[in-house]
Amino acid sequence: FQHAERRHMTAEDVFKALLADGSDIGLATVYRVLMQFEQAGLLVRSNFESGKAVYELNEGQHHDHLVCLDCGHVEEFHDPQIESRQRAIATERGFTLQEHSLALYARCTKNPCRFRGSGGR
Repeated sequence: FQHAERRHMTAEDVFKALLADGSDIGLATVYRVLMQFEQAGLLVRSNFESGKAVYELNEGQHHDHLVCLDCGHVEEFHDPQIESRQRAIATERGFTLQEHSLALYARCTKNPCRFRGSGGR
């Protein structure tokens, strides 16, 4: 993940990258290892609009995602005002926020989409 072209990768992306590097590994093994890495806290899994799980390194800092509906490109962002508002909403309703994920789905404003065909993540 650290040396990958994309920060957000599906199991299939990881599998293809390993095959391209000459690794002899099966897709089922990739799924198992990704699950173990997630359980160990090394990876974070997100499920975006595509329905496929997407993994990224857990670098310990919370961020949200902006996902292009056309190409699947994922942009990370952190906005203190959004974070504060989410905590306030939870508190107003009698909850203590433990964790959350926010994904905003949009379309690239550049035509054609600058990430189309690149796999986006």
